[in-house]
Amino acid sequence: MKTLRRLHLIALQLSITIVFALFCATAFGQPQSIAANAESRGPGKPVTVPVTIRVKEETELQNIDLSIHEDGEPQTIISLRGIGTSTPITLAVLIQEDLVPSVGNEIKDLADFIRQMPKGSRVMVGYLRTGSLQVKLRFTTDLEKAASSLRPPTGFASSSPYNPYVEVIEALRRFDGQPLGRRAILLVSDGLDISRGVDSSSPTQSVDLQRAVNESQRRGVAIYGFYAPTIVAAANPALVSNAQSSLLRLSDETGGLAFFQGTGPPVSFRPFIRELDTSLQNQAALTFLSTHLSKGFHKIEVKSSTPGVRVAYPSGYVR
Repeated sequence: MKTLRRLHLIALQLSITIVFALFCATAFGQPQSIAANAESRGPGKPVTVPVTIRVKEETELQNIDLSIHEDGEPQTIISLRGIGTSTPITLAVLIQEDLVPSVGNEIKDLADFIRQMPKGSRVMVGYLRTGSLQVKLRFTTDLEKAASSLRPPTGFASSSPYNPYVEVIEALRRFDGQPLGRRAILLVSDGLDISRGVDSSSPTQSVDLQRAVNESQRRGVAIYGFYAPTIVAAANPALVSNAQSSLLRLSDETGGLAFFQGTGPPVSFRPFIRELDTSLQNQAALTFLSTHLSKGFHKIEVKSSTPGVRVAYPSGYVR
């Protein structure tokens, strides 16, 4: 089965290369009205977004097409890099400091996950706590050192960040000095923003959640969330709902995934880690030539008409 999966991935890469060439050929023959509009905006600017390509095992990948639209108009794909188990990735592991004590039991599995990442990957380890992000280890290619730097969260309510998204934004800025390509954050958090009162805990009301989404989209970083409660969140079912919905929004709009196991602490992170590993194996960095150069939010849509192929991607990006 693993051999078949590898063959599928190889076929996927080859097929995308072929379709990309056809797509470029088609782009040069586009109607004059579209070409004129693109020319009036300028020569265009490359934009990189994370995409995850999910393929059913039984799918025959003889021909697969990918297309991308920005603000409703087709754009030219420049490259698709990173599909496969051997492609390095830049990953920040962020753990909220005041999570329930049982999270400490999952540190070994998280460390093993880091050790098994592709050679050449870069990993940063940080803890979300009151005031600012505590960077335990800066980005490094020494995966053993990164794995060994993990420790259980303190579990003290006094160390609560009250708002994990401010520290997530701080972590995102540290990607600026890293190579372009596959990028992700693993956020172990309750996802709860109560910095401006209970109302701010709603995923539609949190200002800093929106800022985190914007900064993630700007840098092409997919965010994956492992939900674990704090004592504050666990005591209020309404807060749990808002917290999980916030993590879900953060992951959906950045091209990642959110993982829950009911409303309480997960029995084990192992199922989460297995699914995360599969998702990261299928993640790629898609670069396209953007013809929409104005400031503000630009919506994107990535599609494949090949049966059995699904694509996860950010909702857009802010220029």
